Amino acid sequence: MATVSNFRKLDAWRAARRLVKDVYTFTDRFPDHERYCLTQQMRRAVHSIHSNIAEGDGRLSAGEWIHFLGQARGSLMELESDVISAFDLRYCDKEQTEQIGLKIRQVAQLVNGTLRSAMRKTFKTKKYG
Repeated sequence: MATVSNFRKLDAWRAARRLVKDVYTFTDRFPDHERYCLTQQMRRAVHSIHSNIAEGDGRLSAGEWIHFLGQARGSLMELESDVISAFDLRYCDKEQTEQIGLKIRQVAQLVNGTLRSAMRKTFKTKKYG
């Protein structure tokens, strides 16, 4: 379990924090009529990623840490799905979609690695039987 403010040292949190800027730049190109729909949804999702990593790090149990990492992972999948919707609606081209998709997958790899590590530590320390 991490200590207070240790989340800032996590590669997953730092990458998720950088992804915020990337998503804002990506959604700035969307039509004005999407400002309160898809744009807002994607921005909420990307903020949820690093926020859940930080919040989970501050929780008192390993189970809660795993839960919040799962929430961050869910927000990444939501964001990726919204990027596909943006492409389908022709708000971005194939290259833009691939670039942001690559960044999302890179953050997902780091979150998944952090999640696997947390799960290994949790199940390694539990005694069964």
